[in-house]
Amino acid sequence: MKLGLAFCLFFALNSIAIADPEWRTSLSLGVEPKYGDNFTHYDYVNVNAPKGGTFNDSRTGTFNSFNPYIVTGTPAAGFSSRGGGEQYDTLMAPSTEETSVNYPLIAEAAQYPDDFSWVKFRLNKKARWHDGRPITAGDVVWSFNVLKSNSPFFNNYYHSVKKAEKTGEHEVTFLFEEKGNRELPYVMGQMPVLPQHWWEGTDATGKKRDITAPTLEIPLGSGPYEVESFIAGKSITWKRVENYWAADLPVNRGRFNFDKEHYSYFLDPNAAWEAFKKGNLVDWNLENRIQRWNQSYDFPAVKNGQVIRRSFAFHGSGRMQGFFINTRRPQFADRRVRQALNLAFDFESLNKSLFFNDYHRISSYFDGLDLAAKGLPQGKELEILETVKDEVPAEVFTTPFSNPVYDKPDSSRRYLTEAMRLLNEAGWHLEQNRLVNKKGEVFTLEVMLSDMAFERATAPFIANLQRLGIDASMRVVDASQYQNREANFDFDLVIKVIGQSDSPGNEQLEYWGSKAADRPGSYNVAGIKNPAVDKLIERVIYAKDREELVAATRALDRVLLWNYYVIPQWYAEHLNIAYWDKFGIPEPQPEASGVDIPSWWVKNDKN
Repeated sequence: MKLGLAFCLFFALNSIAIADPEWRTSLSLGVEPKYGDNFTHYDYVNVNAPKGGTFNDSRTGTFNSFNPYIVTGTPAAGFSSRGGGEQYDTLMAPSTEETSVNYPLIAEAAQYPDDFSWVKFRLNKKARWHDGRPITAGDVVWSFNVLKSNSPFFNNYYHSVKKAEKTGEHEVTFLFEEKGNRELPYVMGQMPVLPQHWWEGTDATGKKRDITAPTLEIPLGSGPYEVESFIAGKSITWKRVENYWAADLPVNRGRFNFDKEHYSYFLDPNAAWEAFKKGNLVDWNLENRIQRWNQSYDFPAVKNGQVIRRSFAFHGSGRMQGFFINTRRPQFADRRVRQALNLAFDFESLNKSLFFNDYHRISSYFDGLDLAAKGLPQGKELEILETVKDEVPAEVFTTPFSNPVYDKPDSSRRYLTEAMRLLNEAGWHLEQNRLVNKKGEVFTLEVMLSDMAFERATAPFIANLQRLGIDASMRVVDASQYQNREANFDFDLVIKVIGQSDSPGNEQLEYWGSKAADRPGSYNVAGIKNPAVDKLIERVIYAKDREELVAATRALDRVLLWNYYVIPQWYAEHLNIAYWDKFGIPEPQPEASGVDIPSWWVKNDKN
């Protein structure tokens, strides 16, 4: 099982090529890779970890497909829509110990010129599919074309890649539309590679396979695991590939130790929690409810030491978590309305009454990183913002962004009064204690939730909105309905988390870019269509060095914040994890990813 982080994107390598580009065995984004040519394994892993046992995990909702690279269908656990997952290896593997570093996997080395106009990958001749056939340059070219044609995510992610072509028996070159995009070599290094011969073949009934359609036929893969069995929509079991071609590569030694990984599906998170407490069916729980972490781990298995609770340091990425506002809806089109909603959110009372003061308020789209906007714009950041001065709120240049702080007895009255003033300016007024517009239409707002646990944290926000005369409510829907409604933008507000790397780039187009706003299934759930944001994203992507990247990202952050597309929530600086005492865990676990489950193993006296 691979725990991914947010996409890592601004590209730099160990040294600068001058004439003929040299082959590189690592790709990094602005930092010196920890490991060089003598890389044999990650320092933290146990290379002698025993193989065996089963790792039992849970998912909510259901699944109906083993094809994660199309819009239709819900892929099963283990199939990743962005990377390789358990089934497919990628050209290079993201480091578990470092942010924004790739090491060899299918590709043993990479090469690119000073102007970043292309990147070439040299494939490992030992790379094999599970049927024993070699992974070829043709597979890589075919995969690129298929992913870009059929996956909205990859189509947007690879929009600056002109073409892929076979340039040698074991070499593939990606040509870029423009020069100077330092991230693209790194981005292409994380591309999953699919088996052309299998997908273009026929199934057991003689029917030709279709990469553009959902399927429950177990596909051919190249990764550390393959599907052993499944019950459609209910469970899936993966088994370790005994003759996995890459088992002894440095990125894999001491990892992928479980013989099997079993995922059970539950209707909702509470059912999964109950299954975890009973044991056998679910082995671990990544606890995202601080109240439960502090108050509900008193069941017998915890008291007698069968279940272990630990907090793992996690400093590998930034994030934005909050109520994402669907600006496609007319009542949220005005920035003043969105600002009023933000003023109505009382984080401090929540933190005290529900969160044990363990959380911090998010105040940036890159919270936790040095990319977060601070104070007033200066230097290079100010210079960049001047290019969009007429397209952004004036406050961008005059006022440091801050969330409301409910720390005084009169805070609620003060902030709600200000919120009402903004709503009045935007054309809304109170009529018989209801907020209406000039047409007499009532301002309605529904927060769509996927888990009843969010109700307690959302209820005070709803109450404040109702005090403003808004017909506000919250609604919990099942996982399948939630996924479908979010994908089709059928909501007012949803809670969402967007992870960020310390080297942002192309993925920002997917998160905030205008072209992604109306594409079903995109990550731009807020529906942002802002020319200034689009221009600043381009400045991030084409930043010439780290200094410019930081300045451009802070400028983007500042403009997003002052447009109030999201009502920021909270974050913790660690991962709270409980697990049944059946695992050996190498220490310390890498802080870049928090934990690396593939480095765990089942102890010999456990099953």
